[in-house]
Amino acid sequence: MSRKQLIIVGGTMGVGKTVTSRELQKLLPNNVFLDGDWCWDMRPFLVTDETTAMVRGNIAHLLNSFLACSAFENIIFCWVLHESTILDDLLSTLDLNGCAVHCFSLVCSEKALTQRLRLDIAAGLRESDVLERSLARLPLYNALDTVKIDVSGISAAEAAWMILDEMKVKP
Repeated sequence: MSRKQLIIVGGTMGVGKTVTSRELQKLLPNNVFLDGDWCWDMRPFLVTDETTAMVRGNIAHLLNSFLACSAFENIIFCWVLHESTILDDLLSTLDLNGCAVHCFSLVCSEKALTQRLRLDIAAGLRESDVLERSLARLPLYNALDTVKIDVSGISAAEAAWMILDEMKVKP
């Protein structure tokens, strides 16, 4: 079996992490996808020390299970990941023996992000407060030690191909 690949796709809310990760799923063999937001899908939405620790623990547990499973060569994970400590803490909890880790941040212009989020808000997919929060986090990705993919004017499929090119992977 070839070496396992952990592909981490970060970016602010609305930048296209999930749809790009879904496109990667179509291209990579023997894969599994985890969206970190699924672990936050709670009502009411509570961000406390307790819920944050629970979510991070659940994500680490799932990723370690995927990494240990012989059925998967490619593990795709996406989440907001706007601070290096979030990514570093997560990676420190994973058994990465025999695994190549590839970290990407999807970035875009403020104009492109605003357009995307306004469409999501109009469609009822997001609350209106997401725009301010997401725009505030956008510049934080420049400081991260990740490969940046500017998705301002490209499709999710094109972003997925750019990720594969950076990984030097041919599906």
